[in-house]
Amino acid sequence: MTRGIIAAVSADGVIGVGNTIPWHYPADLKRFKRLTAGATVIMGRRTWESLPRKPLPKRRNIVITRSRIDGVECFAGLADALATCSGDVWFIGGARLYEEAMQYADVIDLTYVPDRVPAQGAVCFPEIDAQRFEAGPRQPVEDDPRLENQVFRRR
Repeated sequence: MTRGIIAAVSADGVIGVGNTIPWHYPADLKRFKRLTAGATVIMGRRTWESLPRKPLPKRRNIVITRSRIDGVECFAGLADALATCSGDVWFIGGARLYEEAMQYADVIDLTYVPDRVPAQGAVCFPEIDAQRFEAGPRQPVEDDPRLENQVFRRR
């Protein structure tokens, strides 16, 4: 069973601007789909709202929010949501959820995109504690050599 954080980040650590992902790399989306298919995906409300297609197909979708959202499972806290999960779980954003999920994740799977994103309004991926996670090698993504992937494993 994997509990993983998955994200794409720019060269300057940005994961989003204005509640959208400011780039489009089909190879990254394909990799995301392959890793998360059949698993539970947990996201914050803003990430849910940013999805072009809801819910993400072939996955159990959970949103962490204090509000009710029709058509999706909602929990007020991450611990409560995780208590209902079996099998693989992927935390898919946003920044606040990633930060909280660091205490539960055993893997962080980052795809680095070459884009530079203006800082105004940008949301960045939280700092990874090197005491808690060991960085694996950065490797090219199979279907797009512009992208690199790096997996961090809990120590």
